[in-house]
Amino acid sequence: MFHRSKNLKYVLNLVPGKRRLGTYRFLPIFFCIGGVMEWIMINVRIGKETFYDVYRRKRSEREYQQKIADGLIALNEPAAK
Repeated sequence: MFHRSKNLKYVLNLVPGKRRLGTYRFLPIFFCIGGVMEWIMINVRIGKETFYDVYRRKRSEREYQQKIADGLIALNEPAAK
């Protein structure tokens, strides 16, 4: 167990800025990871849709259902024959 802890400490100490920035030295790494994730969500298509295509469609469906519930949109039902 202590062997793994020493390896982890060694890897974490490889990141520069320990004395000046402390724990905040890891912030740029996570910022870049977040940027890459955002780029993937916008540009990478799985099937025919990206994450934001699905998000916009679901949001539009929720707004439409809310308008129906509020009575702003009346559904036209076919007349009985």
